Amino acid sequence: MSTRPYITCRELIEFLHLYLDQELPPDRRAEFDRHLAVCDSCVHYIETYKTASALGRNAWTDPEAPVGEDVPEELVTAILAARRSRA
Repeated sequence: MSTRPYITCRELIEFLHLYLDQELPPDRRAEFDRHLAVCDSCVHYIETYKTASALGRNAWTDPEAPVGEDVPEELVTAILAARRSRA
């Protein structure tokens, strides 16, 4: 186990895309996993991030895809507006 202090929530967020894309070196990934083992807020943030990313991809590729009832209407409207502006 590392004696180095845990990474901060801010560090986790700054490099989140690399973590999710499996692009971090093993030692750095272990630091992320160590942080997530003790930080429920970051675990929740990552799940929210993944959900928002999936909704964005689905809205872009399949505007008729069903949307969960717990998704804020403002988010759906913003994604659809962005899709229309790029079409």
